[in-house]
Amino acid sequence: MRIDRHPIIDLDRGEKVTIYYNGQPVEAYSNETVAAALYAAGIRKLNTSSQLHRPRGIFCAIGNCAGCYMTVDGVPNMRVCVIKCRDGMQVQEQQQGKGGLQI
Repeated sequence: MRIDRHPIIDLDRGEKVTIYYNGQPVEAYSNETVAAALYAAGIRKLNTSSQLHRPRGIFCAIGNCAGCYMTVDGVPNMRVCVIKCRDGMQVQEQQQGKGGLQI
């Protein structure tokens, strides 16, 4: 699910790393965001809305919305569309509005 070539954008992905999504290993690259790595692995649901419990995923991909809030290495409400992957990173789904910041 990753783009291999692009006529304009340099696709320097960096080194291959492993991140862990809800405890399961996911192949990623150090120069891609957590959201991009999860999307490439077929994972679309990143969290759940607090009131209606609806699934949320990538929406803006620039860190302006709450669609990609996840818990990263134990820290809640991280916008994974702007956080780069690093080897061993632990990423978990969360319900929006939980873990500190209320939406």
